[in-house]
Amino acid sequence: MRSATRNPEYVRRFKLAKETAKKAVTMTKVRIRQATSDKPWPHWEILSFTGPAENESRGVVDLIVVRKDHGKPPSGLKRGDALQIILIQVKGGSAARPTADDAKRLRIVARRHGTCGILLASWKKGTAAKFFSLHGNSKSRGDWHEVDDLRSVFG
Repeated sequence: MRSATRNPEYVRRFKLAKETAKKAVTMTKVRIRQATSDKPWPHWEILSFTGPAENESRGVVDLIVVRKDHGKPPSGLKRGDALQIILIQVKGGSAARPTADDAKRLRIVARRHGTCGILLASWKKGTAAKFFSLHGNSKSRGDWHEVDDLRSVFG
């Protein structure tokens, strides 16, 4: 019996999935930069995580978008000390939507790091990335709501 790693169809699909994931991350970054281009300061920094050989990294978070919070600081901090953080999971091509377990894990990470929000970015070839915000505390997969105006998230 041939090994799955030597099967040409397996190799082709694995390569396609890797390329699609990379493009999905790129198109997500493009949409975020477009939405924040009219905001000169403070600007958002986009951090991506890649594993060995530029493959996807393990874990539920694919991108972090962060900026300094120049609003009124909490007690004990000065203006600009705090950070605003948004977690993003990216799905490309025909990748399945996040599971209820994914949503649960994202909520745990968000609580641990005190984030401002959790987003799902979904991209398919020939279209702009769509964004969905994770709401609520339930274990349902239906907690993702489409973001109509991305500028409202990165305001």
